[in-house]
Amino acid sequence: MSKEIEFKFKSPESSPGYLLGQVTMLWQRRIKKCLDPLDLTQTQFVLLAAVGWLSKKLEAVTQIDIANQSNADRMMVSKVLRTLEEKGFITRQEHKTDTRAKIIGLTESGAAVLQKALIEVENTDMEFFSVLGSNLSAFNQSMAELVQEYNK
Repeated sequence: MSKEIEFKFKSPESSPGYLLGQVTMLWQRRIKKCLDPLDLTQTQFVLLAAVGWLSKKLEAVTQIDIANQSNADRMMVSKVLRTLEEKGFITRQEHKTDTRAKIIGLTESGAAVLQKALIEVENTDMEFFSVLGSNLSAFNQSMAELVQEYNK
């Protein structure tokens, strides 16, 4: 018989990583359900939202800006942006001064689908996280601290 396996946590429910994984999977199912009618994946939505957000504060949004904003792999961002371009949601143009960079912009249909998706996702988030009640602010603050700490 092999040595008994030792766990640091007494149960899966006392492991923050396990719980984060479970919450993430449950939340992603809800997000998928609200985005499916718009023909968007969660990743496509995140990148569209990054384009929309960055466009409010930058004159020229690049793929690198989008990857940095969304904490996403640059190659994956490039592939997903190509898909969004094929769907007619974004434009990709050559950068005026950097031949390696692409300038990304929302099309009219991209802005329209993003607005619909934002409403759906924000409503889904409010419903999903409503069970936290008055603890929502502390939960958000804790997640923001983790993002800041590990996004260095």
